[in-house]
Amino acid sequence: MARTPSAEYLILDIETVPDSDRWQRPDVAGGGEVFPPTWAHRIIVIGCLWLGHDYQLKRFGVIGGEPAAPAAPAADVGSDAWERHLLEEFSRFVGRARPVLVTYNGRSFDLPVIVMRSLCHAIALPWYYRESRRALPLQRRGPPRSVRLARRARRRPRRQARRDRAADRPAGKLGVDGSQVEGLYRAGQLASIQSYCLADVAQTALLFLRFRLLQGQIAPDAYRERTAALLDALAADGRVTEVFGQLDRERLLGPAAAASELPPAARRDGEGAG
Repeated sequence: MARTPSAEYLILDIETVPDSDRWQRPDVAGGGEVFPPTWAHRIIVIGCLWLGHDYQLKRFGVIGGEPAAPAAPAADVGSDAWERHLLEEFSRFVGRARPVLVTYNGRSFDLPVIVMRSLCHAIALPWYYRESRRALPLQRRGPPRSVRLARRARRRPRRQARRDRAADRPAGKLGVDGSQVEGLYRAGQLASIQSYCLADVAQTALLFLRFRLLQGQIAPDAYRERTAALLDALAADGRVTEVFGQLDRERLLGPAAAASELPPAARRDGEGAG
C-alpha cells in the first residue's frame, strides 16, 4: 500500500430534508414513505471532524456555523441561500486543504447528494473531478481520495453493519435517528439535528481509527494514544458528551501491546500514515 505521510482526513456526515420546491413525495398505498431521489435531498447540516496526518484532532464542528437560534424553520435555514452557503464553504475548504474524505456510507449517499446539490446551485467542485480516481483500499471504486467505512463494516451477503455497533457503543444517539430529522427541522430544532450529525461524525472518526489499526497503518499503542486523545477532546468539547459517556472506554481502546508483539514495521515506524 502506498503511503502518503502528508494526507489529512476529513470525516463528514450530512443531514437532509426533502426539497419540496423541486420534488413532491408521491402518495403510496398503505401510507408508506418514499425516500427522495438523490437530487431532491436539501442539505441542512454538514458535520465534519478534521484529523491531521498524525491522526490528531484539528477541528470539529458544522460547516457554516449555526444561524441565530431559529424558533421555527427560519427563512434562511433550509433555503436555497442557506444550502448554497454550506456547499460553498465545504467546497472551498476541501479544495484548499485537499483532505482524504472519510464517510460511513458516502459513496452511496453523502457525496452524490453533495455533487447533485452543487450542480443544482451552480457551485464548482473542481477538487472532486481533478483528483486521481485511485481511492484508498477501504473502497474499491468511487470518489477520489475517499474512504467509505460501511463497505468494510459488513460481511457478505451485503448486510450493512450499524455504525454505532461497529464503533463499539450502544444504539440510541441522543434519542434521535435519521428518520426524525425532517420532523425536528419542521419543529425548528436545528441544534438537535446538528448534535445528531456531530454524534455520527464522531462515531465515524472512532471507527476510522480502528480501521487504520486493522490495516496496520497505525501501531496498537499509537492507536490507543490517538483514540484516547480524541475521546478526551470530544468530552471537553461538550457537544457529544452524552453519547460518549455511554462508551466502554477500555474496550474501545483495546489492550496495550508489548513491543515484542508488534510487527517489525510497526516497531520501527511507530505508526504509518496514508
